[in-house]
Amino acid sequence: MSIPLKYGAIKQALVPKSDFNRYLVVFIAALVLLALWFGGSSVSEADGERLSLDLVDIPQIVLDKDAELARARNRNCSYWDCFNVYRCGQRGLAGTEEHERISIYVYPLKEYVDGDTRKPAFQLTKEFYTILKTIVNSPYYTANPNEACLFVPTLDTLNQNRIDVNLVGKALASLPYWENGENHILFNFIAGSAPDYNTVLDVNTDRAMILGSGFDSWTFRPGFDLPMPMFSSILEHHRLNAMNTDRKFLLVSSQLNIFQRQYRIMQELTYDFPNELLLLQRCPTTTVKAEESFDASRPIETASSPEELIKSIKDVRCNFPQGNEYEYPGVLESGQFCLIARGVRLSQPTLMDALAAGCIPVIMADNMILPFSEIIDWDLISIRIYENNLHSVITTLKAVSKERIQELRAQGAYVYDRYFSSLERIILTTLDQLNDRIFPHLSKTYMHWNVAKTQHSTQNPLFLPLIAPKSQGFTAVILTYDRIESLFILIQKLATVPSLQKILVIWNNQKKSPPHPSLFPKIGKPLKVIQTTANKLSNRFYPYEEIETEAILTIDDDIVMLTADELDFGYEVWREFPDRIVGFPSRTHVWDNATNRWRYESEWTNQISMVLTGAAFHHKYWSYMYTNAMPGNIKEWVDEHMNCEDIAMNFLVANVTNKPPIKVAPRKKFKCPECTNNEMLSADLNHMMERSACINRFAEIYGTMPLKTVEFRADPVLFKDNFPEKLKRFNDIGSL
Repeated sequence: MSIPLKYGAIKQALVPKSDFNRYLVVFIAALVLLALWFGGSSVSEADGERLSLDLVDIPQIVLDKDAELARARNRNCSYWDCFNVYRCGQRGLAGTEEHERISIYVYPLKEYVDGDTRKPAFQLTKEFYTILKTIVNSPYYTANPNEACLFVPTLDTLNQNRIDVNLVGKALASLPYWENGENHILFNFIAGSAPDYNTVLDVNTDRAMILGSGFDSWTFRPGFDLPMPMFSSILEHHRLNAMNTDRKFLLVSSQLNIFQRQYRIMQELTYDFPNELLLLQRCPTTTVKAEESFDASRPIETASSPEELIKSIKDVRCNFPQGNEYEYPGVLESGQFCLIARGVRLSQPTLMDALAAGCIPVIMADNMILPFSEIIDWDLISIRIYENNLHSVITTLKAVSKERIQELRAQGAYVYDRYFSSLERIILTTLDQLNDRIFPHLSKTYMHWNVAKTQHSTQNPLFLPLIAPKSQGFTAVILTYDRIESLFILIQKLATVPSLQKILVIWNNQKKSPPHPSLFPKIGKPLKVIQTTANKLSNRFYPYEEIETEAILTIDDDIVMLTADELDFGYEVWREFPDRIVGFPSRTHVWDNATNRWRYESEWTNQISMVLTGAAFHHKYWSYMYTNAMPGNIKEWVDEHMNCEDIAMNFLVANVTNKPPIKVAPRKKFKCPECTNNEMLSADLNHMMERSACINRFAEIYGTMPLKTVEFRADPVLFKDNFPEKLKRFNDIGSL
């Protein structure tokens, strides 16, 4: 029978008795050091318990009159010099989702008071309490300050009118992890005070980020501060119908504090357009000004019942000059557009009220930084006009089409419901945006922020009436046979285009191998040569897996005269028309009464109906359609006759979209100076007749003529004007 060893026997067997206690002490000390090194916190800090937001028995911190004051706000702060990114990514194991996510520490609730007067530094409002609660309940929260990426002081700075600026500065400096405000975030809805009404919080915040509304281009620190909407407390107690189509007025102006000069212009417009403009002003009996003073934000300890709160914020306004009463914000449902003007404060809750009512915002504040402007495309939900153009606002809005109004209202309703419909959603959107900024490799795309899932579930750009993201750039697909010299010249020119992402050379010659990779020009962009198995013109439209961008530039190997500015501008135009063919050489088709057939015509006309794909942009969706869904035997006929693949693509796109192509820039003639006439397909005398035959054949297969004729050309603004080149973006644009 085996007898288990006693602890003492094991101890004596391993170490001498005299040294055991010493080794044990050293071992325990080593464990403690390792725990502090890897854990980075004490047991009380890392116990995983969330911050208690109980408002009972909040400890009071007395601020001495000689207490240190936080340093003044650093106006030149940027993400690169005032933010310590090395604090971030400390939670969880490296490579895990938890590790690559910001962690936010919220300071415990404390009441800061002046040591002499016992005056509180701030009053805790219901809105700020909701902000704290949302952060603590979010996946970004951490109870361990040593693993925190961001810190949130529990000082309510939402409304500068409700805080003691000096005491708040002292309270910030007293925070245990303040460190000159590094990686701290402060929330603010109303900044400044009378009579200056500064657009940024007048508190010594040092390096802290300001997450607030009302920024202008002078006070906003791009990439550092974060613009938020001014939360509208009124909307918590009013249900508005955003999709109400019964809109009596073209424009509703409901703000009570716009500048007198602007108000006088609006008064004059009411006489000229009495049925289109509703100009509201304060009624003689009105005493509540929730829009101006944020009075709906009440201290938490004095919050009234919902019925009393609704009664207190009920707002009645009168129209000019009749004086009829309208209840706000319900009156906004009667307007197609709502004016958002610069007032005594730059930001107003009217913007959120208008979106909630389905009233399209007309933003008239030249240097205003719009909420979440880094992620939300405000061009899709609002119209912006210059302050000097207020006198023509009605004329401008009358020119907006019904289709555009429907798009703006639908997108506005989607964005409001997703990001602005509650204070919780506003804060969670803010945290998501901060996370994208700190972990850019995991950041969400333009499509994620601005397009509903039901919209971007398909790859077809026809269902995306939006501007394509600029960051993706385009892939150039060069179809070539054996013109090596012009091919190399073209590759070198394409490599200078800023928006180019990749070059694919489609080698269409099966009898001759392409040049060795070492012979190709050395460029700073990816280049790949693909040798085809058959000499087909349709190879230029094959959906190669190497094409990762949405935009494709199809270009012939002899089109060496286009400049980098022309190609870059062509891509910018395509971004605005992603469902169309956008290119340089154009053609048209006309009906010949003598032959009762369609005739192919050159570009020397006012009308165009086709853009040749020898130098044109299109969405890669059309490459899939051309390869897999071309009607009849058009694709086979094109490959057999080695002609008209560009006409076939124009037919395909026009048939689906019912839209014409877009011609870019004035250049018309595309000739290869190094090529002889017998090398060019267009030199054939029968070329025009063959192209006319293609149009008639394709029209018979489609059973209709899908091509649309248009008199339109896209040119860069200012490119022909006598302005300094530094004021222009595209200077090198070719002529006819």
